[in-house]
Amino acid sequence: MLKPWRVDVHGACISAGNNLHVITAPDRHVSLSTWQFEEYQGHISIGDHCLICPGVRLDSGSQITIGDNCMFAASSYVTDSDWHDIYDRTKTVGETKPVTIGDNVWVGDGATICKGVSIGDNSVIGAGALVASDVPANVIVAGNPAKVIKTLDPDKELIKRESLFADIAALQKKLDDIDAYVLTPNTLLGWLRTKILPRRGD
Repeated sequence: MLKPWRVDVHGACISAGNNLHVITAPDRHVSLSTWQFEEYQGHISIGDHCLICPGVRLDSGSQITIGDNCMFAASSYVTDSDWHDIYDRTKTVGETKPVTIGDNVWVGDGATICKGVSIGDNSVIGAGALVASDVPANVIVAGNPAKVIKTLDPDKELIKRESLFADIAALQKKLDDIDAYVLTPNTLLGWLRTKILPRRGD
């Protein structure tokens, strides 16, 4: 988990596999929430080698299952519930149906995946898409409602996130290089100024 550590975890039955990367921002927390109320118990299961970017929300009243090597771009949202009944607005969870996301799925910036949806392996959900029905494997979908706009070649080699962890030393060096690049403008005087005379954005 990269700093800043703005990860909100609410509820039980939340699990993740190996090598989960979580990136947050001061103004965009990552939120993983399960609801437990009366007959409802949410579950979130995240596979190995997944990436979760700033502002991602996963909200479950029943079950969200995410495969290996998946990527969730900034502010994408996955929910398995309506969170209020259509006819009885006092009913807390409303209708809930499990969501299943296959292996190596990429969910684009600001996309929303709704209850009951199943997404096939290797598919890409375009930025801002609203996914309210099943998505087959090896396609790109986009729009509101999301529709298939391109079919991927299943015979073409896909390099998955798991390859990042084949050489841990090389990965650590790459992360250190990124930190050094980002922190290069920082100085001791600049840090002191933020403590004494902070500005908007410090």
